[in-house]
Amino acid sequence: MPNRLTNETSLYLKQHANNPVDWFPWGPEALARAKELDRPIFLSIGYSACHWCHVMEHESFESADTAAVMNAHFVCIKVDREERPDIDTIYMNALQVMTREGGGWPLSVFLSPDLAPFYAGTYYPPDDRYAAHGRPSFKRLLLAIRDEWTNRREHISTVGQNVANYLREMGASEASDAAVSPELLSGALTALRRSYDPTHGGFGGAPKFPHALELRLLLRLSDRFNDPVALDMVKHTLTMMARGGIYDQLGGGFARYSVDAQWLVPHFEKMLYDNALLTSAYVEAFQKTKDRFFLEIAEDTLVYVTTEMTPTADSGPFFSAQDADSEGEEGKFYVWSADELRAVLGDDDAEFAGKVWGVTRRGNFEGHNILFRTLPDEDEAKARGLGVDAFARKLNGVKAKLYETRSTRVWPGRDEKILTAWNGLMIAAFAKVGAVVNSEAYQWVAESAADFILTNMRTPEGRLYRTAGVGQPPKLNGYLEDYAFLADALVTLYEATFDAKWLRAAIELAEVMLKHFTDANGGFFFTADDHEQLIARTKEMHDGSTPSGNAMAVTVLLRLAALTGRRDLAEPAERALRDARETMAEHPAASGQMLLALDFYLGPVQQIAIVGDASADDTRSAIAAVHRAFGARRVVAFHDPATSTPPAELAALFAGKEAVGGAVTVYVCENFACQAPLVGAEAVEKHFQ
Repeated sequence: MPNRLTNETSLYLKQHANNPVDWFPWGPEALARAKELDRPIFLSIGYSACHWCHVMEHESFESADTAAVMNAHFVCIKVDREERPDIDTIYMNALQVMTREGGGWPLSVFLSPDLAPFYAGTYYPPDDRYAAHGRPSFKRLLLAIRDEWTNRREHISTVGQNVANYLREMGASEASDAAVSPELLSGALTALRRSYDPTHGGFGGAPKFPHALELRLLLRLSDRFNDPVALDMVKHTLTMMARGGIYDQLGGGFARYSVDAQWLVPHFEKMLYDNALLTSAYVEAFQKTKDRFFLEIAEDTLVYVTTEMTPTADSGPFFSAQDADSEGEEGKFYVWSADELRAVLGDDDAEFAGKVWGVTRRGNFEGHNILFRTLPDEDEAKARGLGVDAFARKLNGVKAKLYETRSTRVWPGRDEKILTAWNGLMIAAFAKVGAVVNSEAYQWVAESAADFILTNMRTPEGRLYRTAGVGQPPKLNGYLEDYAFLADALVTLYEATFDAKWLRAAIELAEVMLKHFTDANGGFFFTADDHEQLIARTKEMHDGSTPSGNAMAVTVLLRLAALTGRRDLAEPAERALRDARETMAEHPAASGQMLLALDFYLGPVQQIAIVGDASADDTRSAIAAVHRAFGARRVVAFHDPATSTPPAELAALFAGKEAVGGAVTVYVCENFACQAPLVGAEAVEKHFQ
């Protein structure tokens, strides 16, 4: 019989709707039931693309015997971490406090009815195979917790209250007047160099994550400190990832991480946020180096998103994730055998494809082959006796045949949740690439997604919702990251299109964010001041798989302040930077976005004001030149004096600026004090080349 989760909109919750476990969604009914029955709560948190979440479900939550114990002695609550990151953050912090481990999903936490956590872990097996490593079977753990609850309640209460108090203290901060300085950036550069893998690129060993924020930071540090080594680290890492199995060589897009150090074997799930953040990293690497390989990977990733992660092929919004598994096997959708290549391509093309992508009869993954590259196109072409263009045409033809065949397989599950924050990241990626390559198609996708979010996931009062599904109403209050990520994306979209409505929407969201999330002592809370009362009101200072909400809030406020000159936007950002000083100094690898914001804050920030006839070829050429150039510390605005007055929000920036002699004119300013204007497209292109 279906349980209570059958009526939920979350795919992850629906996946558990036929478990014999008497699951509740998080809400008043479940919490009241725990108090009424005086039972501990078993809180299980995961997400739809989580491989080990599926494993634990199959092994334990589908077991009638295990479910009987859960139902008899616990109130069992299932939470989708992507819908409720507020709950996930609190109880992941609790796990880390109690175990001093990094955590992960599935997250398994036992709470008292007043929500105080007293025991936490992650995956538990169905038997005692890992008991020697401190991981008992899940059923044994349940019985032990029941015994503790029955016979040693006072001890449980003490542990729970101590952890709860610690969690509350984590969200508190005192106003800081400590200065932030470039030494924080140089310290981060030293730390990143120390953890860098010079052989395979990236940071640390296995498992290896992409660290898109740190790569974008290194681009800025190479620029700030004139450090070619930092730039080489970025180029090497991005190249190795794009050649590896973590990158889908046929369909584009990146998996969440590599289980090995050389980027070969991915954890096959694909997340929207990874592909958004990596697209931005690749296109910035192109701007910095002018290496078209990086731009090709960025564009191929956007093609993947429009093809596989949107309701329609030419517009947003964007879905959340694709599973690692299909037909019950991780990666089955993506891997190939030598015989399969031959059956699809014929002998000659199969031999070509096998050599390019390292396919062998033995395989490199459980008897099958994950496609990967070892050489650039130029070297592969030479090895095959082909010109580079001829090689590319042949490779693309082979890709198309294999992709078409792969599309007939059973596809991995797709989580069609629409999350405001993650859509913000992808809107920014489409807008940024669209500006760099002057593509109206990419910009249309970004605008379509932005329109959807602002129209369908915002209340008349300007408050955001967290999530929605296709054809389903939005729900759940927006969190800090929803406001910050979306507002930042709208600034990027304004700079790509120069449509002032996006700038105004970004300012409106920033003002709501300041009203409801600001901590007077510095920084921003994860939840709004009128949010559901939880055991703690957290303040997210570290990046996780996505940038921290605090860091992105600082980023967008500084960008808006640079465009508008508004000190009421800049000052809260400056306080938040001071609040994060210790975190940046001690944990630079977990502070990538805040360090990006710090680099912008320390400047010098250029305000680039473009004035000209929007329909003129020279104006379009000048704008394209500005967009192609790498500009980590700048904001860009445009005004056509023949069509209107400048937007009121940009009045200070455009004051006294005109198209000299009727030609497109670009003013490069710092703190609203400008250099001599660049007059004409040729002068602009020369300056920004």
